Amino acid sequence: MESQTNEKILDVQNVTVSFDGFKALDDLDFSIRKGELRFVIGPNGAGKTTLLDVVTGKTRPASGKILFNGGVDVAHEMEHTLVRKGLGRKFQTPSVFASLSVYENLEAAVGFNDPTLSLLRGLNEEEEALIHDTLVLIGLSERMGVPAGILAHGEKQWLEIGMLLVQKPSLLLLDEPVAGMTRQERNRTGELLQSIAHRCSVVVVEHDMEFVRNFAKTVTVLHLGQLLCEGAVEDVQKDERVVKVYLGRAHA
Repeated sequence: MESQTNEKILDVQNVTVSFDGFKALDDLDFSIRKGELRFVIGPNGAGKTTLLDVVTGKTRPASGKILFNGGVDVAHEMEHTLVRKGLGRKFQTPSVFASLSVYENLEAAVGFNDPTLSLLRGLNEEEEALIHDTLVLIGLSERMGVPAGILAHGEKQWLEIGMLLVQKPSLLLLDEPVAGMTRQERNRTGELLQSIAHRCSVVVVEHDMEFVRNFAKTVTVLHLGQLLCEGAVEDVQKDERVVKVYLGRAHA
């Protein structure tokens, strides 16, 4: 069970994003509570990636408001300042420092929020403990000395998630984290996401419906930039609108 509260960590209000007249998001309302693990699904062109882009400040909305973590207005923040305020995002393709060890990748990530770390001082005891705790969480303790470039695909994904976790995010956004993984790796990732939700809120954009069924509790379905349906995964699967625009197409 996630440690949820009724307090929102993210509140997207009436957001519209247009590209050359095409509305990628159309008056969208979307929110997630603190301590919640939320899955977002929808067909191609539904607006899933655009949603992540506006939340992280990469794309500016034509209208509407995005409030993060107690009232931070995303529209008035730069991407890097949002990271320092607790917003972490992972893209589909893992991005790690191939020539550095697993431990060194996490050490470098700790320094993202403290530019003086690598230049003026080493890790303190708290930071070392954070890295070791994260290694245990992502299942890479025994691989900590291995160059990241030789890790398996799933291990690279877990390492990058760990690199975000050591920055102590309050909200983590993950774009198709199990793409290209084996079944065993997908199951391990699902368990990892459930564990992470005890530390911070998590939004997962995903196409793998088996993975969603196995690990999601609350699902948001987007279609044509709008919220089509939202609720428990069991209820969403039965919704005729979802079956028509997405699940039926995915099954086919």
